[in-house]
Amino acid sequence: MLKTFSIGGVHPHENKLSAHQPIITAEVPAKAVILLGQHIGAPAKPIVAKGDVVKVGTKIAEPAGFVSAAIHSSVSGKVAKIDTVIDASGYAKPAIYIDVEGDEWEESIDRSTTLVKECDLSAEEIVKKIAEAGIVGLGGACFPTQVKLCPPPSFKAECVIINAVECEPYLTADHQLMLEHAEEIMVGVSILMKAVKVNKAFIGIENNKPDAIELMTKVASSYAGIEVVPLQVKYPQGGEKQLIDAITKRQVASGALPISTGAVVQNVGTAFAVYQAVQKNKPLFERVITVTGKSVAKPSNFLARVGTPMSQLIDACGGLPEDTGKVIGGGPMMGKALMNIDVPTAKGSSGILIMNQKEAKRGEEQTCIRCAKCVSACPMGLEPYLLGALSENADFERMEKERIMDCIECGSCQFTCPANRPLLDYCRLGKGKVGAMIRARQVKK
Repeated sequence: MLKTFSIGGVHPHENKLSAHQPIITAEVPAKAVILLGQHIGAPAKPIVAKGDVVKVGTKIAEPAGFVSAAIHSSVSGKVAKIDTVIDASGYAKPAIYIDVEGDEWEESIDRSTTLVKECDLSAEEIVKKIAEAGIVGLGGACFPTQVKLCPPPSFKAECVIINAVECEPYLTADHQLMLEHAEEIMVGVSILMKAVKVNKAFIGIENNKPDAIELMTKVASSYAGIEVVPLQVKYPQGGEKQLIDAITKRQVASGALPISTGAVVQNVGTAFAVYQAVQKNKPLFERVITVTGKSVAKPSNFLARVGTPMSQLIDACGGLPEDTGKVIGGGPMMGKALMNIDVPTAKGSSGILIMNQKEAKRGEEQTCIRCAKCVSACPMGLEPYLLGALSENADFERMEKERIMDCIECGSCQFTCPANRPLLDYCRLGKGKVGAMIRARQVKK
């Protein structure tokens, strides 16, 4: 019996249209727009000015707090301006605009494909190098990796869990990365183990990727303490708390940190980025992005520089189909519809999904019929029908009591609702309001 998490979950159609498409290196954009807030926490502070010349890998912004991350140029050229740009959320955010000239890399980056297995650095030196490289969680949350690798003194890490689940429908970037870079990922995992001083790591992969499970198991056999764990196909298994539950059978208590279970969870793409940073001196300035959709001429996986306009990647797949109804940054469950397709890619951009008009059309909203399907589906054990109603009526104090901050915004409730109620939208709205209330209280203290 394959392992999985214990509460809730749904089974959306997988639609992995770009599976087994080799990773294509995307063209360098003519102009790169690099956001300063590509991570959870404080946006980075620019350390360049208009007119400065930068290379690929030059640090252009430094962390502006404990929970923050450095930003590096993904292109070579001249800084055109520091201004705002509409990002994937639809809001104007600060960004550095760079006019691209050539493709000159920092000399310190090792661009060879030679595998470097040995790492003689201490745990502290590894964490420092990861921070310098601006690495964040590449599974979507974009939490600065160096912070996660330094848990509070009251907690002790017992194992590293690698999220190679990729449970979001349509997305195949992590799957293809494993097929093409299994060895580098294993070195990255062993470096992460050394960083948090543990001798055990689990790599969770859903059973719909048998080729990745087979290859990763074979490669892992020559690395001490790394075990590949095949998992049942169930969404949202890639959620940090769900993955810990599936692999260790330990649950993260409400309001507690995942490290309280002894597990440090990192995405498989992050493990690859850690290998590149520590062994090759390469900062995080490019990532694999899936561009897909049922009407897309050629669904693909691209290795794209951060700051590349999404429209450029869409064009490389054959352009925007005529029957496009919606373009989503990410996947259909947790992604968000884009305001326009010139939005720049960021470290957290895992996919671009082009939905046709039929798929994109929401069903007509009806009255809740109290079927409780949303309650059964919620992987956090919440009552989404209640949270949705409270949010609709702006009762945010009650929402806090009903544990809205435990919501992981997976969309299982909305997916399963026969009345087409926008439960995820209401939960996101309420969670934002409650989060602001909690921060305001902390400031007063």
